[in-house]
Amino acid sequence: MGRDEAARALRISRALAAFHLDKLVRQGLLETSYRRLTGRRGPGAGRPAKLYRRSAHQLDLTLPQRRYELAGRMLAQALTEARSPTAVRALRRAARDLGRGLGAGARRGRRGAGTSRDRLARLLTVLEWCGFEPVRSNGSVHLANCPFAALANESRALVCGMNLALLEGVLQGVEARGMRAVLDPQPQSCCVVLRTAGRRYSPSVSGR
Repeated sequence: MGRDEAARALRISRALAAFHLDKLVRQGLLETSYRRLTGRRGPGAGRPAKLYRRSAHQLDLTLPQRRYELAGRMLAQALTEARSPTAVRALRRAARDLGRGLGAGARRGRRGAGTSRDRLARLLTVLEWCGFEPVRSNGSVHLANCPFAALANESRALVCGMNLALLEGVLQGVEARGMRAVLDPQPQSCCVVLRTAGRRYSPSVSGR
């Protein structure tokens, strides 16, 4: 977003928004780009707007300090090096069961008429709780963030397969029968996309 959007969202002046945004850029927490928002080009189109987005820099804070990612990296490395189909199936089964439980818990915890809109609301709630950042687009739900990115960078097939199983379980748990989870890796986003059943797709990476 740009400075004007940030200022409106926070109900502060544009100058104050710009001050804090640029300070976050200097700290490495935001990245900037420039683009004309009006779509106009050539003379008279005005200067491109300065836009801000979250950087890829990761922050974790635990008190007292915990190293869950370190444990995850060791487990992922061990499973990858073992090359055991039985172990991989067990991991995906556990991920699917966990996702199904999370989805069912959201279904029990929210009142609604059981419409597709209710199911979608439950689905988005679970996805956000898991650390994904769901974005609805053309009948699909794209996930702008992978909560397991650090592990996926080292053991992609293993982690993406686990991630796919987890989200398949979530869809089952919330009873989103009209959607399916498919592998469709994109830069700077999750490897899984939730698509409306019946839509064609061509996965570029296999995690199964």
